[in-house]
Amino acid sequence: MPAGFLRWWIASMSSRTSGRASSGFAETIKTIVYAVIIALFIRTFFYEPFSIPSGSMIPTLLIGDYLFVSKFSYGYSRYSLPFGLPLISGRVFFTAPQRGDVVVFKLPKDPSVDFIKRIVGLPGDKIQMKDGVLFINDQPVKREKTDSYQEGGATYTAYIETLPNGVRHPIIELGDNLPLDNTPVFEVPPDHYFMMGDNRDNSSDSRDPGSGVGYVPVENIVGRAVFLFFSTDGYSRWWEVWNWPFTVRYSRLFSSIH
Repeated sequence: MPAGFLRWWIASMSSRTSGRASSGFAETIKTIVYAVIIALFIRTFFYEPFSIPSGSMIPTLLIGDYLFVSKFSYGYSRYSLPFGLPLISGRVFFTAPQRGDVVVFKLPKDPSVDFIKRIVGLPGDKIQMKDGVLFINDQPVKREKTDSYQEGGATYTAYIETLPNGVRHPIIELGDNLPLDNTPVFEVPPDHYFMMGDNRDNSSDSRDPGSGVGYVPVENIVGRAVFLFFSTDGYSRWWEVWNWPFTVRYSRLFSSIH
């Protein structure tokens, strides 16, 4: 075989191999870019994952729960967008939240902080706590005692609370004469909502003047909490699969939130 032909053949094969490698690398980059774009699209317009870092919504939500929040339930605001970019004024495609919805919202005092609570007061409502009982528009909200609840070494009294629109949900109380169990009347302004935690005596919410929550503007609502996809007792992250058999709360996986 002539030496010139051999050199040509080697160079040709090397070029083809390099071209395939270059093409494969480019395809990988494109796949990653497409995946990121799709993930951002879904996160912005459909569902965003959140985790529960505190016990303010016990027993409905526990520390270590991971959930999806529906971004389209109430339409979109600037806080639907990554980094809260001010590209939307007010809300678009708006559907009003309902009393009893569990929602994620941006803390009015510091919009970089996410909170999750239950809506108990709608625009125009009068909200007050009297001896641990929630009053809405001067009417006491029915609560039915169920059983005791153990959490963090403390014993709570558990109730089922029934809101005026028929939504039933659990709450727990340490007692009925703690600081947030008796409040003045709160009159919810237009386009704002009154938020409370289901763990009534361990929740920084709209009742607490030092919490930074206050009346939550409709613009600050990120979305409705709808679905639990993972839950751990605090000793395992969702990606630490080697710890799952010992720390996952299996009974809470893939459950809806009410």
